[in-house]
Amino acid sequence: MNLTIECGRHDRIGATFDGDGVNFALFSEHATAVDLCLFSPDGQRETQRLRLPERTGYVWHGRVPGLFPGQLYGYRVHGPYKPEEGHRFNANKLLIDPYAKRLTGHPRWSDALFGYNAGAKSLDLTFSTRDSARFMPKCVVEDPSFYWGNDRPPVIPANESVIYEAHVKGLTQMAGVPHPGSFLGVASDRMVDHLVDLGITAIELLPVQSFLNDRWLIEKKLTNYWGYQTLGFFAPDPRYLVNGQINEFQHMVARLHAAGIEVILDVVYNHTCEGSELGPTLSFRGIDNRSYYRLAPDPRHYINDTGCGNTVNMDHPMVLRMVIDSLRYWVEVMHVDGFRFDLASTLARDESGFQPNGNFFAAIRQDPVLNRVKLIAEPWDIGPGGYQLGAFPHPFHEWNDKYRDGVRRFWRRDPRPAPELAARLTGSAMQFDHSGRGATASVNFIAAHDGFNLMDMVSYSKKENSANGEDNRDGHSENFSDNMGVEGPSNEPQIVQARALRRRNLMATLLLSQGTPMILAGDEIGHTQQGNNNAYCQDNELTWLDWSDMDLDMLAFTKRLIAFRKAHPILRQKLFLHSKARTSDGKADVLWWHREGRRMTPADWEDPALAHVCVELRTASGTPAYADLEEALFLVFNAGDQVEVTLTPAPDGKVWSRRINSFNPKAPAERIAFGKLIVPGHSVSALVLEDA
Repeated sequence: MNLTIECGRHDRIGATFDGDGVNFALFSEHATAVDLCLFSPDGQRETQRLRLPERTGYVWHGRVPGLFPGQLYGYRVHGPYKPEEGHRFNANKLLIDPYAKRLTGHPRWSDALFGYNAGAKSLDLTFSTRDSARFMPKCVVEDPSFYWGNDRPPVIPANESVIYEAHVKGLTQMAGVPHPGSFLGVASDRMVDHLVDLGITAIELLPVQSFLNDRWLIEKKLTNYWGYQTLGFFAPDPRYLVNGQINEFQHMVARLHAAGIEVILDVVYNHTCEGSELGPTLSFRGIDNRSYYRLAPDPRHYINDTGCGNTVNMDHPMVLRMVIDSLRYWVEVMHVDGFRFDLASTLARDESGFQPNGNFFAAIRQDPVLNRVKLIAEPWDIGPGGYQLGAFPHPFHEWNDKYRDGVRRFWRRDPRPAPELAARLTGSAMQFDHSGRGATASVNFIAAHDGFNLMDMVSYSKKENSANGEDNRDGHSENFSDNMGVEGPSNEPQIVQARALRRRNLMATLLLSQGTPMILAGDEIGHTQQGNNNAYCQDNELTWLDWSDMDLDMLAFTKRLIAFRKAHPILRQKLFLHSKARTSDGKADVLWWHREGRRMTPADWEDPALAHVCVELRTASGTPAYADLEEALFLVFNAGDQVEVTLTPAPDGKVWSRRINSFNPKAPAERIAFGKLIVPGHSVSALVLEDA
């Protein structure tokens, strides 16, 4: 049937169903006209093309009566094709609506997707007349309403959080669950029960917003597994939907919330999948290149602070609005509990450099929806002044790679690592104790998706990335790893035992440190990626967790550590520990002890033979009386041979009791007589004061 189009509204950007029609609105400052293209249910045939009749400001809009959710659509945007001026309009290219709530699939690679004639001598200065519609996914009009019932976001305080970084498919593909590799798989009883039993409070999912499979990866028979090439900021990626319905994501969130688990999304707003000037024209480039991207002084080219070919232009108010609208959508409509921002330094950079109080962060911090969810920054990129660990404003938390490297170096017995470990155990105050930030600002991790996982960290001294097809050039070369005597897999009992102990020590260090701990999915069950420390393109058994071959001892020890952390508020404080006297008893909140029972001196810390750290922890000075819930903990991290440690005298009526011993992980609680503690070589011990 022939549909008509009327004025519509400019303030509802995207495709909005209003009960008996759909309002369409698209921002483009430099376009001369915008065509709405409607498609048949199979997406193969363009059934009608309607020009948006109105422009209010720079928003083009129109309303089509008689349209309903499920309608497929896309845009063709008219304007100048002048790459040398930064304009790349080409109405021969069907474009994704940046606000689309669902996509039918992924682009199918063809030269028709490019705005220029591929292979031409002048490349992007040429103009392609090929129609790209049959190679493009279609946008779907959605009514995102969902019956949430009594859904209540868990709202876990940061100091009680234990984050679990996971990939939707990698977590579930080999789990023996219904609908493996999908949001419904994550919502399955087995997965939820595992997270609850482990003690996880939040699952942080690698990118689930719709993303692109890069052409060069497809040609090498690989794929974009991690998902850091966003195509649509509002649409869940179709590969994780079983029946193509966004309510599958909402069901997953509701299921996790019911179990007391928060959902955090890893989001990529620093760049898009369209790449450099030689990339395809899929959405933003064809809608308004000069507005959506930061361009170089020669506007034919892009500023590339991300290493991915382009940089999203957060200085433009409508582009910033799109990002904020996207974040609000995921919180208000999809009920997520927080975000981890990929390459967050890019989001804070303007022409003058990194601006911690710039437009993006100011917009989030004043937003009543966004400033109450968890916000985590990856505090680096490859742009000028890109490494900004500790520079982000409250309420942001930050991935702390210095924690990762410092802990790894200590257990590898690198020269003089003990002072570094001490700094990391107490929340990396030198980076984060400023501007009202708390000790939870540091997101501590030993392993993440990028780099060696825990098993490979103790099994490989060199990366093994040949499967990625880049001659092992990709990925970090310095991993502070240690193969424990044999490179790669080993069945030698001594090697197996040494590696298991090292993994327990690393996990124990993580969960006994101040800050917010993050565990990489699979580390608790002994997953290996066979030395691949950059498995971004490996969608196979290399990255999928094998739940049929779990290290049950490591799983049990990790559960015990998380339970211990939750039971002891001293390990998860909001305030930093600076050896200040407490008003309650005059005792220092942190004391560093020599194994002989005396206070550490500067000379002790500089001793190149120092291979252990002994610390006594109390509630931080300045803690309100109602939060001063326990007396003291004594922790020993020993990367050397067995040592005898003289404990501080226990108060009258109290005794030190060892509750964690990584050397003997199944050992029951052990009361320490005569104040002398034997700490096995290469082990962690944690003691509490208890009634005698």
